[in-house]
Amino acid sequence: MFKKDKIYAKPQKQLEQFTFDEQVADVFADMINRSVPGYQTIIGTIPAILSKYLKTDSKIYDIGCSLGAASLTLAKQIKSAQITIGAIDYSSAMVEKAKRNVQSYKFSEIINVQQADITTFELASCDAIMMNFTLQFIAPEQRDFVINKIANALPPGQVFLLSEKVQSTDAVMDRNLVELHHDFKRKNGYSELEISQKRSALEEVMIIDSIETHKSRLALAGFSHCEVWYQHFNFASFIAIK
Repeated sequence: MFKKDKIYAKPQKQLEQFTFDEQVADVFADMINRSVPGYQTIIGTIPAILSKYLKTDSKIYDIGCSLGAASLTLAKQIKSAQITIGAIDYSSAMVEKAKRNVQSYKFSEIINVQQADITTFELASCDAIMMNFTLQFIAPEQRDFVINKIANALPPGQVFLLSEKVQSTDAVMDRNLVELHHDFKRKNGYSELEISQKRSALEEVMIIDSIETHKSRLALAGFSHCEVWYQHFNFASFIAIK
């Protein structure tokens, strides 16, 4: 069982900006499953998508790996190719827990977890890259640079998987999707106080883009094909082919 997320369960006089610290890392598995609609579907489908692009000795990056869920799922399910996964995350607390998770599943020879900032980290040439709910926490002015860096690391025909919280360009629909998301969180046991306080804590930390903005950015970076393969309310997963 996951340790339950109660970070915003009590009123906080001085609400600090959300950060991926030890407190968040400790309850992150519960937090993301109760907060992101379709999270398990997204993570669980990654191996099926990537299996069409991987070969023997394929190199994959998991950017913003958090606790290592996507890397571990891929390592468990891809059996036909001997792969290596470079899992990186900016948060030292996340990295330490991800390392322990990898070790507990005995995947240390497949998954290399390290602390790194994608804005300065040098990506080697690779066969696939995944980035789940991470770009939204990178400063907007650096996002084109990061996506270009990802595109440059991939040879033609290879794949990038991106998952993000998104906003609709239609204001009415955006409000509806936000409310549906809040309903989802209510059904998963979050109180109005928790929803409100977390939203305030994230306000200046998580800046979200529209689906159209993501597609345009990917196209400008050199991805010839891009489509949303999954969407649940205001959360979307893209597949982009170089």
